[in-house]
Amino acid sequence: MSQFSYLNGSLHAEQVPLTDIAEQIGTPCYVYSRAALEHQWNTLDQAFGDHEHLICYAVKANSNLAVLNVLARLGSGFDIVSAGELRRVIMAGGDPAKVVLSGVAKSRAELEYVIENQIRCINVESIAELERIEEVAAAAGTTAKIALRVNPDVDAQTHPYIATGLEQSKFGVPMQDALATYQRAEELQHIEIFSIACHIGSQITNLAPYKDAVNRVLELVSQLSDIGISIQQLDLGGGLGIDYQGESPPTAEAYVNTLIDTTRASGINLPIAIEPGRYIAGNAGVLLTTVEYLKHNSSKNFAVVDAGMNDLLRPSLYHAYHEIVNVKEHPENKPSVYDVVGPVCESADVLGYDRHLSVQADDLLAVMSTGAYAFAMASNYNSRVRPPEIMVDGNDMHIVRRRETLEELMQAEAVLP
Repeated sequence: MSQFSYLNGSLHAEQVPLTDIAEQIGTPCYVYSRAALEHQWNTLDQAFGDHEHLICYAVKANSNLAVLNVLARLGSGFDIVSAGELRRVIMAGGDPAKVVLSGVAKSRAELEYVIENQIRCINVESIAELERIEEVAAAAGTTAKIALRVNPDVDAQTHPYIATGLEQSKFGVPMQDALATYQRAEELQHIEIFSIACHIGSQITNLAPYKDAVNRVLELVSQLSDIGISIQQLDLGGGLGIDYQGESPPTAEAYVNTLIDTTRASGINLPIAIEPGRYIAGNAGVLLTTVEYLKHNSSKNFAVVDAGMNDLLRPSLYHAYHEIVNVKEHPENKPSVYDVVGPVCESADVLGYDRHLSVQADDLLAVMSTGAYAFAMASNYNSRVRPPEIMVDGNDMHIVRRRETLEELMQAEAVLP
């Protein structure tokens, strides 16, 4: 299912021509589809059937308030990694009681904020962090619900930058230390053991690593039960991949069935929380960009566009692939091979290598599958303003973040007296 499709030779977001958005808003510009976001979330939700569950959208994938609000209206929970993300969730109408906090470097100020707002669970990533949570909760005169994020040492078979479940990763408590860490948590007066958490990486397109990780988590649950420590929920992470370049990721049904079937086969039938981000938002957005120039040399053709690595970092950071297409089809023109490059003063500022495009100056291009880890990673490098974000809802388009101005870039700065 895609809410981005061609009608009369022109690419639309739902019922809105992308040419109309570019004419009114300018480029570069991010465009999201509300229907696509809702479809992806509902597909996961329905896959669980009557099994008790909570979908906690990974806010880091796309933290725009409108995106969060769309999901909050569906009843979504949220996976956060900072106090700022919790503030966004609250402003967007999300329920703190459905929020889990992850991250390896939680400050005292962040812990104070999430404990004050009574979030669902703090996913603990080290014994030092556990001791800090105890101190903060004690000072607040309350109890903090925690899960231990265990590191199962499972290869997620994904890019090394987004693999999080291997032994050498900074994330999580090593499995061999988990039992002792839970026993320490049991001793602390202001800690309530609630869950066990595991996250092995992102853009996973094979179910085998999930099954392996879940089985290792379940072994630990059984060991905890043997010593009288009960777990109320399994937090099995996220990371389900999407199709960027012909990948064949598992369906939501296959993914959820693997989680449920694996847990039930062990005789453990607990509520399940998951933390999808990319799966929900990735294919719900595109980046619109205009061709400024065509440039040719003896060995390369370049389509020089107005969007750069400051707008979309993934190709430069991960060598990630995003399909790039003409917004208006030109079937009469023979395509040529271009590197699609941006204006940033870096050789790494390439949005796509060796793309077959029928393109000329002033043409509008769409960089596909940029709903996740795209605007969220945008910067002001080269003192470039960040692009606007638009949400399309049927026939309507809404500016959900306006384009920054040059004046705003310097607002927090000052010259010396």
